[in-house]
Amino acid sequence: MQQSYEVPYEPDAGVGDRELPRYFNRELSWLEFGSRVLELAADDSLGILARAKFFAIFGAGLDEFFQVRVAGLKDQLLSSFTIRSTDGLTAREQLKAIRGRLLTLIEEAERSYQCQLMPRLAQLGVRIERVENLPGSTKARLRRAFEADLYPVLTPLSVDPSHPFPYISNLSLNLAVAVREPSDHEEKFARIKVPSNFPRLYPIGGGSFVLIEDLIQSFADLLFPGMEIGETALFRVTRNTDLVLEEGEADDLLALVETELRRRRFGRAVRLEVAADSSAAIQALLIDELELHRDDVYSTSLPLDMRCFFEIFDLGLDGERGPRAAGHTPLPFGYSDGEAVDIFAALKSRDVLVHHPYDSFSSTVEAFVAAAARDPEVLAIKQTLYRTSGDSAIVGSLIDAAESGKQVVVIVEVKARFDELANIGWARKLEDAGVHVVYGVVGLKTHCKAIMVIRRESGGLVRYCHLGTGNYNAKTAKSYEDIGLFTVDPEIGHDLGEVFNYLTGFSRPTHLGKLILAPTELRARITDLIERETTRGCDGYISFKVNGLVDPAIIEALYRASQAGVEIRGLVRGICALRPGVPGLSERIVIRSIVGEFLEHSRVFVFGDLDDPRSEVLVGSSDLMQRNLDRRVELLFPLQDSALRRRVIFMLKLEWEDDTNAWTLDGEGRWSRLVPSRGISSQLILNGEQVEESLIHG
Repeated sequence: MQQSYEVPYEPDAGVGDRELPRYFNRELSWLEFGSRVLELAADDSLGILARAKFFAIFGAGLDEFFQVRVAGLKDQLLSSFTIRSTDGLTAREQLKAIRGRLLTLIEEAERSYQCQLMPRLAQLGVRIERVENLPGSTKARLRRAFEADLYPVLTPLSVDPSHPFPYISNLSLNLAVAVREPSDHEEKFARIKVPSNFPRLYPIGGGSFVLIEDLIQSFADLLFPGMEIGETALFRVTRNTDLVLEEGEADDLLALVETELRRRRFGRAVRLEVAADSSAAIQALLIDELELHRDDVYSTSLPLDMRCFFEIFDLGLDGERGPRAAGHTPLPFGYSDGEAVDIFAALKSRDVLVHHPYDSFSSTVEAFVAAAARDPEVLAIKQTLYRTSGDSAIVGSLIDAAESGKQVVVIVEVKARFDELANIGWARKLEDAGVHVVYGVVGLKTHCKAIMVIRRESGGLVRYCHLGTGNYNAKTAKSYEDIGLFTVDPEIGHDLGEVFNYLTGFSRPTHLGKLILAPTELRARITDLIERETTRGCDGYISFKVNGLVDPAIIEALYRASQAGVEIRGLVRGICALRPGVPGLSERIVIRSIVGEFLEHSRVFVFGDLDDPRSEVLVGSSDLMQRNLDRRVELLFPLQDSALRRRVIFMLKLEWEDDTNAWTLDGEGRWSRLVPSRGISSQLILNGEQVEESLIHG
């Protein structure tokens, strides 16, 4: 067992004497986002399948949280350096606080699962049964099915002097089995891995299911003929999966990432999940073999690996899934008078804003790239790819364009966390088709979302640009809220050309005309705009919408603005380290969070009164976090067209009127869900399912 994990997570001496921190802890703030997701899982006003989806989102988010954030804190424990968070906590103090909060959240999830989700599903004719509670005839039928369908696939691995403890892969579901010879009282340990290529829900007829791990656990004796089966216990291991890349020393970034991905499989264990009925003896064995501490163990009556709730979400129960994205096709896309619109002619006449998932991704962004691939007047296409879907139409169009002789350049971010393997696969497929594939700038992740199409026209070359807040991913575009801009603005086109040269060559743009680039100038520009409003005092206004607000320097600038009298309103979907509403510090700052059926993902910044046409409106890919401002290539772009500005400002106003999916943050770190008074849901209004603007102003 690793010595550093033996030390209990006790607060450092003197922590109680510190002044109230100026910032909330980012790790605990993420757990509060998880708490908001759990509230939706327990919300009786939502369809039961939608609630199951929120259980799955909560579980998947926790998996990533442990693989990266908790793993990073454990790395700090192993180091010889004492590093404190912005709120003054050591790694050990943070781990203790995380565990305390998470145990409470797990208890809440268990109550909601047992008292709400399962009973409601049963009312609708869907039951998840335990094999041990089924009639004998059903058990016999399942035993035969197990022998035919599962038994041949399973491989029990024993542990004894000639068989070392098997490697337990990250996030795999496993069954620990204690067995003994009939003539011997000594118990031996074996492990069975639950196959991940089978559905978790095994149908048994009449709308009922059993979990596949329950099936294996119930008939494990078939895998050990002649042996007596003692205890069986389900468990799951989470490992450190964060990549550590020394890019400056690598000749081939792709090969380096592939090597590190292979190493990541063997990252240190950071969490052990066990079924609530597992014994202390089994837990002790696993703790010892996995080199964990007892505080790394989480015992639960929930199904291990809550991603199985996505399978419940996919069950066909009418009216229980929640709203589907409208996916409208806005002009100038689609058809006019029965004929397909000339996308390039239409885009040349005016800027076009698309708002996903309310506007279709496939009939706008994908159609734009497909049209460019087909058009003989298009000479070149340049694009960034951070995350894309497994059946990407955009990648297909880029390949078609390259094969037809067009110049195609794609910046593929092979360091996009948990999408590294997929992106390596896309990179190779694109290269095989003749696409120029670049992996970005050494030491930075390319997170900006941009496409540039260069087209030959009668007046010369024209740059058609798409800039956005979301990934070029058709799957997530149906559930993530994002904003995109199509424009032929010459200055934006010139700026974007400079950005692509920066990503593919050795140029370093120091100042762009309209686009704002990180890491070269975004931090300074945001700070300058905050300070501009600060000088206006009580006449100053700042509104923003981001996924995360963590950067201390930006937070301090917002504190100064508040103290000068500036009214500041922030929509922060996830992590927020800023402490709002504190007298003398931040009393003019209000923070809310919108968490609903669609994942709020766009980033918008307005400096000045929302109703003042002179206010600066910026949209882009960057959150207010150190990683975005200093360690990623990000872009913000201005909205100049008055109609498009009004549309985005209407969205912000609408989200501030939302009293259905909104939480507000107080100065103590408590997120409180607003009590509906008017029943306004910004997402339903934007999706066309509620009355629009008159509802707000009437």
